[in-house]
Amino acid sequence: MLPAYAIAHNMDYSSREGWLSGCLNRIAEGKKGDEKIDLGICFPSDGAISTSSEVIDGITYYGFREDLNHPEVYDGTVENRFHVILDDFKPDIVHIFGTEFPHTLAVIRAFGRPERVLLGIQGVCSAIAREYMAGIPEEVQASTTFRDRLKEDSLKQQQEKFKVRAEYERESIMLTGNITGRTAFDKKETSDINPDAKYFEMNETMRPCFYMGKWSEKKAQPHSIFLSQGDYPLKGFHFMLQAMPALLEKYPDAHLYVAGNNIIGKGKSKYPYFLRASAYGKYLKSLIGKNKLKKKVTMLGILDEQAMKEQFLKSSVFVCPSIVENSPNSLGEAMLLGVPVVASNAGGIPSMLTENKDGLLFEKANPEDLAGKILQIWDEPVIAAVYGDNSSSHARLTHNPDANYKRLLEIYNEIISK
Repeated sequence: MLPAYAIAHNMDYSSREGWLSGCLNRIAEGKKGDEKIDLGICFPSDGAISTSSEVIDGITYYGFREDLNHPEVYDGTVENRFHVILDDFKPDIVHIFGTEFPHTLAVIRAFGRPERVLLGIQGVCSAIAREYMAGIPEEVQASTTFRDRLKEDSLKQQQEKFKVRAEYERESIMLTGNITGRTAFDKKETSDINPDAKYFEMNETMRPCFYMGKWSEKKAQPHSIFLSQGDYPLKGFHFMLQAMPALLEKYPDAHLYVAGNNIIGKGKSKYPYFLRASAYGKYLKSLIGKNKLKKKVTMLGILDEQAMKEQFLKSSVFVCPSIVENSPNSLGEAMLLGVPVVASNAGGIPSMLTENKDGLLFEKANPEDLAGKILQIWDEPVIAAVYGDNSSSHARLTHNPDANYKRLLEIYNEIISK
């Protein structure tokens, strides 16, 4: 559900997919000018939503019910809902954002016009399934907790669920005539599945607040590290914890801040930790204990966009230690603000960040190399600031709202003219 819809109804919402709001804001501006766009937005919900359409600020919204907690389950009744929506709106183009949920396949099947489908790649489920365990020990991979058994959500089960989602993704890509992507990684992954689909390069537009403000070493907390999330192995939180002792040896004031779901402590949950602990959470806690990091790690919880921006600006380095990513929003946001960046040389990240110009890349799954690159940022603050300036200039081209909007219209017009 986009924030624009939720705000109109005083509902809670997630701002995780901030680039969707960035895209919507620019399209809405175009609608006020000369652009002839009739926009309908479909969004999933696992709660009670209206089954009728609703127009807000000239945009038609449709809800459909999907079990968001079990995205590995394909519900054929969603296709029926899409038939109703498509018959009502009669779109020229169906533009789908992401392959991670089964509604992607459902709407493609319901529409039945692959030449008029535009599928935007976010993550790549097949790559996630391959890399999911991210080098954690075999005994951790095989372990389960009360929470894991209750939810049928152990690490191995999580990986299996991504394998199922990857099959839906594969069929969706096979049934799609047009694909948008941003990286050499997503282009290869999709072309390996469907070489006949037309691939369009199109970058993302971030949330407006990240285009304002600039990182400054003087205002940053010395030797502070920021991770945007770390609640499952793919995000590489464990690599960061393994790198911390080497950082603390040289800089005893080093401190790690992690946003997102807190899986290593009670947080705001009403349940005691032993009831909600996951196997991965317990593994992280064991690393914190082993490396004596209890006072060196702060879990920030889920942050809204303004709080995220503030945390970026007061951090001395932003780290993206993921084992695989396509084009992480957090990296784009950090680059826009000019925060010094260290990121894993994985997936589509090298397409976003020019190594040794915009920041530093480390060998994925290598904590020693990760620590070395962070130390390089801290040891050479003048060069680190230059990296930040370069990355900000680069990101303002990549994430330029007007250029990305123009590209979107070009793609739509090319599809319609076929």
